Amino acid sequence: MLRRLHHDQPESFAFTPANLDWAKAQLTKYPEGREASAVIPLLWRAQEQEGWLSKPAIEYVADMLGMAHIRALEVATFYFMFQLQPVGSVAHFQICGTLSCMIMGAEDLVAVAKEKIAPVPHMLSADGRFSWEEVECLGSCANAPMAQVGKDYYEDLSTESFAELIDRLAAGEVPVPGPQNGRYAAEPLSGLSSLTDYESGRTQYNASVALATGLGDTIKRIDGSEVPVTTPWLAGGRKVHVSARKAAKPAAKPAVKAPPRTAGPTGVPPAGTGTKPEALAEPRAGGADDLKQIKGVGPKLESLLNTLGFFHFDQIAKWTGAEVAWVDENLEGFKGRVSRDDWVEQAKRLAAGQETEFSAKVKKGDVY
Repeated sequence: MLRRLHHDQPESFAFTPANLDWAKAQLTKYPEGREASAVIPLLWRAQEQEGWLSKPAIEYVADMLGMAHIRALEVATFYFMFQLQPVGSVAHFQICGTLSCMIMGAEDLVAVAKEKIAPVPHMLSADGRFSWEEVECLGSCANAPMAQVGKDYYEDLSTESFAELIDRLAAGEVPVPGPQNGRYAAEPLSGLSSLTDYESGRTQYNASVALATGLGDTIKRIDGSEVPVTTPWLAGGRKVHVSARKAAKPAAKPAVKAPPRTAGPTGVPPAGTGTKPEALAEPRAGGADDLKQIKGVGPKLESLLNTLGFFHFDQIAKWTGAEVAWVDENLEGFKGRVSRDDWVEQAKRLAAGQETEFSAKVKKGDVY
């Protein structure tokens, strides 16, 4: 499925002070220089703050982690957990529609969502407070049917309890996540037939619900309110200092010398500073050769070669090893291309009026 950024984007994004502190703390989980590993939790936090992921939010997180914007965009567009368009300001319901939930009534939940929220997925309700979508298996098959809101599961739903859930959220309440039919966790509906002493020692909520309610880490945070920064691993750990926008990139690693480039098939020596080949101010009478007939030379490289004063096959055919080294080092963004594709040998054949397998494809129009 093609996922695109929303057509209407806000001008900027910034973490709230509490969320920024939380984000900084997350970076301490990872070794220095590996902070980009935190991209998913930070994108998720940005989504929780705003409800969805905007382009400024994605780029903000990328800047904070010292990542190229495209790398963070790749993550955000790949995972369906990230919403790339506005969702309901109070709640966005992800209704599981896979086998167990479908058998247990997921289609009825979808009908409730269509009636009470909006007729189609991802459409905002009339007041802009709710939205919904149907998703693939969320892994709570024993408690089907269910829906996810943020990172909370509301399980064992019926049409009545789902409608009530929407109404309670609309009234400003925060229903406790987990099973909605009185079940404690995922035990049989008929009750335990073994390990019965387990019931007497259990806490008020099952572990995941207890953790969410204990931290206040539930649907409430989607409106931008904060919870305490809970980062127990920080005790005695390192500190991270980043700014909220255009953050400094992680300290560069010590430079590692690249291994020497081995000689090509024509005996071209490793690239170095070399010697600049003889260049022309302009093409000779009759016009420049089509340098794109040389394998490895595209329109951009041809333009660059012309800028450097190289227009003809016979110029390239005469390059010595030192001259190849100079050109290899001065092809901005394409260093080493001359040696890699052995331009000199190709140019010799083309200058002599011969064809190469590649040039024949170019002439036939099979190369674009």
